[in-house]
Amino acid sequence: MVTKNIKKASATNSNRRIGLYPGMFDPITHGHMDIIHRAVKLVDHLVIGIAKDSSKKPLFTLKERTQMLRRETNLLAGDGRATVSVESFDGLLVHFAKKAGASVIIRGLRAVSDFEYEFQMVGMNQRLDPDIETVFLMADPRHQAIASRLVKEIAILGGDISYFVSPSVAKALNKRVTKKQ
Repeated sequence: MVTKNIKKASATNSNRRIGLYPGMFDPITHGHMDIIHRAVKLVDHLVIGIAKDSSKKPLFTLKERTQMLRRETNLLAGDGRATVSVESFDGLLVHFAKKAGASVIIRGLRAVSDFEYEFQMVGMNQRLDPDIETVFLMADPRHQAIASRLVKEIAILGGDISYFVSPSVAKALNKRVTKKQ
């Protein structure tokens, strides 16, 4: 789903450097926020693209993930850096990037295993659209172990997730896993 905001942004802001940070964000973690805080230093406008990707069976609905991301990134407003928007998409990432007017895809790397997967994706994306570059940001060492999958597992097993996510995300995640049990 590409919203009118994206279509309008790509048509009216062609002289601005637009970056796209895609992911499932199920849920958004401190690791994701670290990449977002650093990405806004590199572009004029950052589109955070939430993938629908039903094959991963997210714990949170697309609407809930979108609301979470908007709430978490709302704190970035007015800091003098890039503007930020949160949009959902399905289909090919390069198609969404083109519609968003993005010239760069921003990806976070935590470990060598991330690099191997991302290396393949860059090659495929570059063949599909050579005008879109991919930039990798290494995760801050404090956040390298954080993965949404592991945060959900810790929550399901009753562990403390406050180190990995914001208080509002922790509350939503704990509520969701309690409801599922």
